[in-house]
Amino acid sequence: MRPDRWLLYALAACTIAAPATIAIAPAQSAPLRFGSEEQTNIDLYRLASPAVVSIQAGRSSGSGSLVSSDGLVLTNEHVVRSARRGQVTVTAANKKRYSGQVIATNRHYDLALVRLQTSDRFPSLELANRNGIQVGQQVYAIGSPFGLSGTLTTGILSRIGEDGDLQTDATLNPGNSGGPLLNSRGELIGVNKAILVGNRRGVPGIGLATSALVARDFIERNRNNTSSNPRSNSDRDRTIARRNSRPSGYRLGVTVDAQTLVIQQVQHGSLAQRVGLRTGDRLLAINGRRLRSVRQVQTFLNRRPTTAVLTIARNRRLANVRVRF
Repeated sequence: MRPDRWLLYALAACTIAAPATIAIAPAQSAPLRFGSEEQTNIDLYRLASPAVVSIQAGRSSGSGSLVSSDGLVLTNEHVVRSARRGQVTVTAANKKRYSGQVIATNRHYDLALVRLQTSDRFPSLELANRNGIQVGQQVYAIGSPFGLSGTLTTGILSRIGEDGDLQTDATLNPGNSGGPLLNSRGELIGVNKAILVGNRRGVPGIGLATSALVARDFIERNRNNTSSNPRSNSDRDRTIARRNSRPSGYRLGVTVDAQTLVIQQVQHGSLAQRVGLRTGDRLLAINGRRLRSVRQVQTFLNRRPTTAVLTIARNRRLANVRVRF
C-alpha cells in the first residue's frame, strides 16, 4: 500500500480500538472591520435615519426630515400639494404612523412644514450652517425611493447654484423628494427636490436640493403657525415669490418666476396651455440645455424657433414637452 493510505488505515484502527471524545474549542470570532469610508456611512446612517420619515398625501408620496423633537417635519411643497385639507399621513422610521397637518408651504423654494398631531418625542436632524455646506464634500441622501423607506445613497456636493440650490451626483429617485441631503456630520444641508435627466439613455441624472440656509429661514418664520390656517402662510410665501416674477411668454403665453423658473400663470388659449404646461411646472431646460435664467428663455424665443423641446419638473417627475410654434 502507498504510505498515504497507511496513515488513513492507522487512524481508523485507533478509532475502533479506543474511541475517544474530541473536544473542539469554540472559534473566536474576529471583530468586523470596515474601511474608514464604510464606517462613516454606517455611523451616519445609524445617527440620521431615525429622523427620516415617509409621507403620504393623497396620490403623492415622498420623504421628510424631523427637525424638532416635538414632531415638526420639513419636506417639499410638491409632496404635500395634493393633501386634502392639509392632512397627510407620516410613517416614522420605526414604522409607527401619525397624522400630520401642513402648516406652511412655499412653492418658490419647494418647501413645506408638517406638524405631527401627537405628544410623542422624536429624534431630529440639525441644520448645517454655511461652513457645513462646501462643494466637494461627501453627501448622503436618505429617503423612500419608489416606496423603499430608509434607502441611503452617497455622492458629492457638485455645485452650489446662484439661487442657492445644491447640485449632487448622489442617486435620487421618485420618493426621495423632501428627504434630507446630509454632510458627513449628519447635518441637513439640503432638502432633495428634483432630478435633471439627460436626453441620452445611460446618462446619470443630476440631483437638486434646496439649501438648508433657505430652509432654516422658512422654518423659523413658520414653526409657530397653527394648524387651523395654513393657507394664509402659504399665500404669504407665494406673494413674496411673485414680487420677483416677470412675464417671459412672447409666443409661449406664460409668466415665470425670475429666480426659480416656476410657471406662475398660463394664459388662457395660449400655446403653453395647448401643449399642456401648468402653473407650478418648473422649466429646467430647452433642447437639452440647462436653463439658469428667464433671460435665456427670452433669448431663445426671440430667435423665432419653429420647434423646441422643453424639459419640465412636475410633482416629482420630469417630462419633455415638444412645442411647435
